[in-house]
Amino acid sequence: MPGNTVKTEAIVLRSIRYGEADRILHLYSKSQGRLGAIAKGARKPKSRFGGRLEPFFRLDLILHEGRSDLLTVTNVATVEGYPRLRSSGPALTAGARACDAVLRLLDSAEPNPPAYNLLCRYLALLDDPEQPRAAELEVALAFRLKLALVAGFTPELASCTSCGEAEHLVGFSGAAGGVVCASCDAGSFELTEGAHAFMVEALAKPLSEAPAADPRALRQVERAVGETLEHHAHVQLRAAA
Repeated sequence: MPGNTVKTEAIVLRSIRYGEADRILHLYSKSQGRLGAIAKGARKPKSRFGGRLEPFFRLDLILHEGRSDLLTVTNVATVEGYPRLRSSGPALTAGARACDAVLRLLDSAEPNPPAYNLLCRYLALLDDPEQPRAAELEVALAFRLKLALVAGFTPELASCTSCGEAEHLVGFSGAAGGVVCASCDAGSFELTEGAHAFMVEALAKPLSEAPAADPRALRQVERAVGETLEHHAHVQLRAAA
């Protein structure tokens, strides 16, 4: 009901200028799922919010429920600002596309702690100077595979989605939601052994240990994830790179 106070930790996915001095925020919350909020006066020079309401900031927020669909930000404290991420062009791009993927795929107000923790881990990797591979395409695609998993749209990789055959898996069908064998490959596209192995390993390993793959295999992986989400989640993601 209007008048309630919401306290939650959240990551800023998108921050949009609104009016003369306000900001509209798209947030992904640890306990509330997707939230929309307005920060009144946030762009004033002496705003109490400072520069905290920019994308990637991980925040402790106090929000007020009014009569509109947007919550009002009343208090904010920084949990993590990921400052090194912001000084790297490749890391900024990777972080922005990860936040955009979360924004498009997870539009529910229901909490999804695995999704929230996954995004936190990825932003932390991008911020870590000891993780030089973090902004590479392999890690971005591993993030997307894991995001599809926690959103409930992981592709079938163990056996043919049409007949159940576990051998001779040569293609991928987004409509069917997974790999197909040589006998059932109508309407599918080629999936090399390297691409298949990458998908299996990327789901099994931590993001920091994302496997390597050749460019052809990575293109196939991106297409497989993209077509699965288009057919089953009705979501189109931006290119990963």
